[in-house]
Amino acid sequence: SKRNPKFFLFLYNFHVCEYESIFVFLRNQSSHLCSISFKTFLERILFYKKIELEVFVKDFRGILWVFKDPFLHYVRYRGKSILASKGSSLLMNKWKYYLVNFWECYFSIWAQPRRIHINQLSNNSLDFLGYLSSVRLKPSMVRSQMIENSFLIENTSKKFDTLVPITPMIASLSKAKFCNVLGHPTSKPVWSGLSDSDIIERFGRIYRNLSHYYS
Repeated sequence: SKRNPKFFLFLYNFHVCEYESIFVFLRNQSSHLCSISFKTFLERILFYKKIELEVFVKDFRGILWVFKDPFLHYVRYRGKSILASKGSSLLMNKWKYYLVNFWECYFSIWAQPRRIHINQLSNNSLDFLGYLSSVRLKPSMVRSQMIENSFLIENTSKKFDTLVPITPMIASLSKAKFCNVLGHPTSKPVWSGLSDSDIIERFGRIYRNLSHYYS
């Protein structure tokens, strides 16, 4: 009998959706664990609530210690999966073999480790959604002050700062007739034949191409 491509595509998407839900769980637990260090002050109003929080974290600490990372991003695009995380090369290699074993043991998917590439995004570029993007770590200072106390707490962290070259962006805007090839806005008569919904739809298409990864 002939194979039904729609049925197999449905099974594939269902399979992928199931194991991708694991990343959502890990990301939520990662954020949950990382926020504990900022909630060590015991105010009387929230004392019991924070005790429950500490017990919950203690139960998961032994299982999820490797996922305690505030920068965990996952996206799948055109059959390729991209997982971005902050960590040393040793930690990233552990991630690599963990995912291979996870897919093979839990989902019976035979993965080829040689097809999983590890790139240091601070030194390399990433080809995603047709744009050649580079990623740098930008330091960010967060200052906290306790009410009715005289001391300050400064926490230095690093965040991902994605750089998208301006030339491909202008090309997309020019293709949608927002501007010309030099980046200059088009005149009003060009837009007079378009409805508001058409203008919004064109702009939304470009916006989704640039920001879908972070949504």
